Amino acid sequence: MPLSEHEQRQLEQIERALYAEDPKFVSTVRGGRLQRPSRRRRLQGVAVFALGLALLVIGAVIPALRPADIPVMSVVGFLVMFGGAVIVLSAMRGGDDFESMPESGERPRWNRGAERGSFAQRMEERFRKRFEQ
Repeated sequence: MPLSEHEQRQLEQIERALYAEDPKFVSTVRGGRLQRPSRRRRLQGVAVFALGLALLVIGAVIPALRPADIPVMSVVGFLVMFGGAVIVLSAMRGGDDFESMPESGERPRWNRGAERGSFAQRMEERFRKRFEQ
């Protein structure tokens, strides 16, 4: 649901007050796009995945690591690989598209979509149009 003009003015006023009260926060937020943590997270995920792959191969190759003919090391390696893949996917999905705080007069990125309407609103409108025809 888009914000009304009054709500937009209140939001801008709150942002200006926050900037005035905490300049350190503003410099931190405006300092960059905050992509480093997700890049680091992706690299960690790739490293965990590679470790899991190594465990999987070692468990399959070395017969002494198979108690009762169960490849325990390979199963652990697969689980570690799965964890690495989850870390990589979560890092790719979140955080990369965050932009720095806007300059005064510019609308925040997370609020720009309100002008067009959300995906759910567009879908509801299409649904209504189909039944009106």
